[in-house]
Amino acid sequence: MATRVNLTAWLIMVISAGFIHVAAAATDYTVGDELGWTVPPNISYYQSWAASKNFTVGDRLFFNWTGNHTVAEVSKAEHDNCTQPGNFFSSPGLYLGFSNGGSHYYICTVDSHCKLGQKLSIIVAAAPSTPLYSSVLVSACITIALLCHYTHQ
Repeated sequence: MATRVNLTAWLIMVISAGFIHVAAAATDYTVGDELGWTVPPNISYYQSWAASKNFTVGDRLFFNWTGNHTVAEVSKAEHDNCTQPGNFFSSPGLYLGFSNGGSHYYICTVDSHCKLGQKLSIIVAAAPSTPLYSSVLVSACITIALLCHYTHQ
């Protein structure tokens, strides 16, 4: 009898554990990979780079460059028209994280770099939410384990 209770409890815990959602770790992306953040070889370079990525809230972009460049997060209109914003970052080695989903736009504010293709637009997916049933299943597993333990004493 005790063996059947142990086996049943163990099976319930194993099956329940399969439903527990574990949040994925955030990812750091180096903008442009090996090229970095610079005037690209073609105007669609950064859009092609971003198209192969799946950005999520919590991820970060790493802007690294040599030479005279900046990075500014801008509106869609500023991105599309290469409009110079008031604020920008001028030091390379910059990490910018995503705290919210949606569209994000970046440009270089130096001379005509933006018009030459040094700009990036990406879509960031909202962070997956942890399902309510995860905590319920964890509680159930703990309760079953405790019941099995005390049943055998």
